[in-house]
Amino acid sequence: MNKWRVISTEDVQNDLDNFVYYLLVEKLNVQAAKAVLDDYDETVEELSQVAGMLKALDDPELSEYRKIRLRRHDYYLIYRLEGEFAIIDRMFHDLQDLDKALE
Repeated sequence: MNKWRVISTEDVQNDLDNFVYYLLVEKLNVQAAKAVLDDYDETVEELSQVAGMLKALDDPELSEYRKIRLRRHDYYLIYRLEGEFAIIDRMFHDLQDLDKALE
């Protein structure tokens, strides 16, 4: 089985920071923020094992991207493959409109 080298872009780091900020500042929920961070880290580790097995997005304009869901939260990561790398570009909540968010 391939072991993919996972790279997180600045955009996905900003997305994660914004979600954690919301949980900490708006919801005053330190436990939820920590749980999302832990889930993100576990998902990145899982991605290093399964990146090539997940299917491309159905949208023809986004077909270079794939997604992986966080196991315990309503978020998912959008990533692409380049050689031995799985490059995570963005993180979204299930309630976000993907097309609108990527404009």
